[in-house]
Amino acid sequence: MPKGQPLAVPDDGLTTRQRRNRPLLMVHTGNGKGKSTAAFGLAMRGWNQGWDIGVFQFVKSAKWRIGEQTVLERLAELHDTTGVGGPVEWHKMGSGWSWSRKDGTAEDHAADAAEGWAEVKRRLAAETHDLYVLDEFTYPMAWGWVDVEDVVRTLASRPGRQHVVVTGRRADQRLIEVADLVTEMQHVKHPFDNGQKGQRGIEW
Repeated sequence: MPKGQPLAVPDDGLTTRQRRNRPLLMVHTGNGKGKSTAAFGLAMRGWNQGWDIGVFQFVKSAKWRIGEQTVLERLAELHDTTGVGGPVEWHKMGSGWSWSRKDGTAEDHAADAAEGWAEVKRRLAAETHDLYVLDEFTYPMAWGWVDVEDVVRTLASRPGRQHVVVTGRRADQRLIEVADLVTEMQHVKHPFDNGQKGQRGIEW
């Protein structure tokens, strides 16, 4: 794709502008590092364009606060106070979703994942966000916590101009087939291979 030019122009009846502005379903998968990092970088880029950003973390613990969350929440505050950029919502499944905290109860992760997906579906139907980051969402699909066919059907038929990026290893082939952009992060070398633990600023 030299100089950002497409390798082919489809005979789809669309103008260049219409084709350029089509909403994308993106998948970041593979065993290598960087899937979520790339998705959050995309969210920051979208924020700069004034997009409404919705982040839904399906696996990570609610007690583990990654650096991108702090950055995006501060960008949300900047938007709220100055109007710069766009609004940001960040939700984590770990101890019950942000909109339905269940303090002091034992968590059923499968039920929580299903609840999170149901909320994402409601927001897609309402065209709530411009960009949805469904972080580590491939795992609830692989574990049978959410129905893959329902996910594929919903994402493929979502209304309006809503971009979606799904991250996680072992993306289902059905999701890959309907996606517009799929990137596979390959593991070549990692400090973990030599017994080095994650470090501040690199892993979180």
